[in-house]
Amino acid sequence: MATLFTLIPSSNSTFLNPFKTTQHSKLHFATPSPTFKNPLSIRCFRPPETDTPPEIQKFWGWLSDKGIISPKCPVKPGIVPEGLGLVAQKDISRNEVVLEVPQKFWINPDTVAASEIGSVCNGLKPWVSVALFLMREKKLGNSSSWKPYIDILPDSTNSTIYWSEEELSELQGSQLLNTTLGVKELVANEFAKLEEEVLVPHKQLFPFDVTQDDFFWAFGMLRSRAFTCLEGQSLVLIPLADLANHSPDITAPKYAWEIRGAGLFSRELVFSLRNPTPVKAGDQVLIQYDLNKSNAELALDYGLTESRSERNAYTLTLEIPESDSFYGDKLDIAESNGMGESAYFDIVLEQPLPANMLPYLRLVALGGEDAFLLESIFRNSIWGHLDLPISPANEELICQVIRDACTSALSGYSTTIAEDEKLLAEGDIDPRLEIAITIRLGEKKVLQQIDEEFKEREMELGGYEYYQERRLKDLGLAGAQGEKLPWIGEV
Repeated sequence: MATLFTLIPSSNSTFLNPFKTTQHSKLHFATPSPTFKNPLSIRCFRPPETDTPPEIQKFWGWLSDKGIISPKCPVKPGIVPEGLGLVAQKDISRNEVVLEVPQKFWINPDTVAASEIGSVCNGLKPWVSVALFLMREKKLGNSSSWKPYIDILPDSTNSTIYWSEEELSELQGSQLLNTTLGVKELVANEFAKLEEEVLVPHKQLFPFDVTQDDFFWAFGMLRSRAFTCLEGQSLVLIPLADLANHSPDITAPKYAWEIRGAGLFSRELVFSLRNPTPVKAGDQVLIQYDLNKSNAELALDYGLTESRSERNAYTLTLEIPESDSFYGDKLDIAESNGMGESAYFDIVLEQPLPANMLPYLRLVALGGEDAFLLESIFRNSIWGHLDLPISPANEELICQVIRDACTSALSGYSTTIAEDEKLLAEGDIDPRLEIAITIRLGEKKVLQQIDEEFKEREMELGGYEYYQERRLKDLGLAGAQGEKLPWIGEV
C-alpha cells in the first residue's frame, strides 16, 4: 500500500506570507524577541543610569530628541539577564499603559515605501523590503537617521537560524532541524533574487557590500522583534517596545499591545503597550509572546523554550496518495468536509488527539470490504461514520501504520528520553544546547505518547463497535450488546 502519512516539522508559523519551508512549515513574523527587546514610545523622565552602555544612552537621547518619550514614561531600557529589557521606573499596576509610540516612528512597509529606496522595492515581498531597509540603514552608519535604534540591535539571537552546523547537529532527527534548514534555504534564495534584481542594478543606492549574512541578520531581527496581531499591520517594528522580554508565567490570552488613535480628533495612530501584570520599580516589564506557539516555533522565532508540557508538539502529515485506486472519491469526501489531499495535525503533549484526525486516517485507510462506504449514496453521511471505528481491518491498519511511523521517527534521534532528561537535570549547559535538548526531548515524548495511544487502540480492537454492528442496531436487527435478534416468526 502507498504511504499513508509522513511525519514532518511542527513549526507552522504564519510568517509574512505562507512560504512553505517544508510540506507544512511556514514562515511568520512574530512578537518581540527575547534577546534584546526595546519598544519605541513615549519619553521617560529619568535617563538611564550613567553606567549604562553608551549605545543605550544615545538611544535614550534619540527617543527624547524625537519626542517619542515623555516625562511620565514609567519604563526605561536596562541591562537584564536576557540582554536588554524594559525596566520599571516606578511601581506599575496591571493593564497600565507603559508606552505609546506614534506611527511615524514605526518601521514597516510604509516606512520603506516613503524612503530613498522605496521606488526599487515595488514588487518585493513586504518582509524582504523591510529587511533590505534595515540592512541599508545599518550599512549607512552615521548617515542613518535610525542609527541610535540600529546600534542597540543584537548581532544575533539564539534562534536556530543562527546556529552553527555543530549546534544544529544536536537537533538530529527533530522536525525543528528540517524546518530550520528549510527557512535558511528560503532566505538564501530570497537574497539571491534580491541581489540580482535590486542590489546590483541600483549600486547608487547601495554603494557598499551587502552580503547574505547581512540579510540573515535583518531577517532574524524581523522574525524575533516584529509585532503581530495588530489591526492593519502584518509586519511592524516598534523601537523601544521591542525590548519587552517574554515571560512564560504570563498566560492571559489577551495581547498586551494594540494600535489605536492618538486622540479624539487625531488621525494619527499609536502603538500602545500595557503592562499585563503588576511590576515593582526596578523589575522588568514582561509580556507573553504567543500562547499558541510550540517550543519549536519559540526556538525558531526567538531562541527560547518553555518547560510547560503544552509547548511540546509534533506534526503528523496525513495524505491521500494519488496511487490509491479510490483517490478521487476520497479526495471528494475530504474536500466536502473542509479538508484536502493532505492534512496536518499538531499533536500536543498530554492533550487529546486533534479533531478530525481519526476520521481522516480511517478515510485514507478505507478499502477492501469497507470500500462500499465510498459510494455516492453514503457521500453525505460518511464523515459521521468515520468518526467511529469502521471495521477491525481498517482500525488495525491505522494503528499499525501510526506505530510504525512513530518507531521510525524515534529511531532518527541520537539520544534517548532518559539521556536527555539526565542532561537537563545536570544543568549548567550552553543555552543553545539546552534548547536543542528541550526540543528533541519534547518531540520524543509526543511520539511516545502517540505510539502508546495507538498501542492501546490496537489491544482493544475486539471491544470496539464497528459500522456493521451499528447499522444492525439502527435497523433493529441487533440488541444493545450487539447480539443478533431472532427474525419475526422464528422460534
